[in-house]
Amino acid sequence: MGTRGGKMAHILIVDDSPTEVYVFRTILEKHGYTVSVAGDGEEGMERIREERPDLVLMDIVMPGLNGFQATRQLTRDPETSSIPIVIISTKGEESDRVWGLRQGAKDYLAKPVSEEQLIGKIRSLLGEEQRSCHG
Repeated sequence: MGTRGGKMAHILIVDDSPTEVYVFRTILEKHGYTVSVAGDGEEGMERIREERPDLVLMDIVMPGLNGFQATRQLTRDPETSSIPIVIISTKGEESDRVWGLRQGAKDYLAKPVSEEQLIGKIRSLLGEEQRSCHG
């Protein structure tokens, strides 16, 4: 399950689509993660500074500050640079992926993302053991 040093890992979802948020939240909570949500880049930045999540799932296309801009600001700020950001976007082009990683994202997943893909990525970034929920 999503434990980190004995406590549940906290994941922040930054996405302006209630449908996407619902899907990701459902998957993450099923795997034992604590989840919070921000509806756009600005709110995401505030929540990251306040809540210090263990990992951030960042959409790109949002009103105001987009995911690329938010990722760049967060990874260049010494206070938040250690928090891994995974960009999840409908933009599946290789050039978008390269640009996202260049902004400081630890990984880039194209929507739709399978549960297995999402959880596997999160576990590897948080250094959690890859094991089944049964034992």
